[in-house]
Amino acid sequence: MQIASQVKFGDIIILSGDLGSGKTKFVEGFLTYFNLQNEISSPTFTIVNEYDTNDFKIFHFDVYRLEDIDEFSAIGGEEYFEKGVSLIEWGEQIESILPPNYTKITFNRDYLDNNIRNISIEFFGNSNYVIN
Repeated sequence: MQIASQVKFGDIIILSGDLGSGKTKFVEGFLTYFNLQNEISSPTFTIVNEYDTNDFKIFHFDVYRLEDIDEFSAIGGEEYFEKGVSLIEWGEQIESILPPNYTKITFNRDYLDNNIRNISIEFFGNSNYVIN
């Protein structure tokens, strides 16, 4: 997993796309890079799950069920950005309150072949990864 091998403390990665487009599968692969495959669970009902690596914490958010940005702020969501690496499913919903440096990965299903996903990656601010 190329991105997982390059993340550093403070990185924020927004995962955007329709239901079933691959956001959670991406997180599973990402966490597997850190040998956390046995700890993976969906944060759909808890908003955020926390995972420990040797170098930093990974925070996996699912903000799909949030009513608005204020609800994210009320749970102290922005404070997590300074405590490790944040992966945020449905992150486009809180994009307006993100720090200036983040990465947005958008997943789209190929409607001709349900096993194919088209992925676009956008870098904001000083955020970037080398993708081959």
